[in-house]
Amino acid sequence: MSALTTDQKLVRMANQIATFFRSYPDDEAVAGIHKHIVAFWTPKMRRAIEVFGPKEGSGLDPLALQALFDKPDAESPIRAATHDPALQGAGASDAG
Repeated sequence: MSALTTDQKLVRMANQIATFFRSYPDDEAVAGIHKHIVAFWTPKMRRAIEVFGPKEGSGLDPLALQALFDKPDAESPIRAATHDPALQGAGASDAG
């Protein structure tokens, strides 16, 4: 069995995010996926998936693909804990 490439790992991660949001209406799911990727992925990760994701056979979920390239029309179904991007995720860890 061969190891996954970095691009394949990013696709897998994006697809996991899309799976989480799949139960929401498509427009909210796209907004949620977009918000998550922008908030928690590095610019390098985002650039890599934007290059690899649209390629035929990449396996990227259509909702994730849409979230990468279309400005979301809806609000994310996940309420932000803060409106300050610098504080996004602050205090949210359950690591102890």
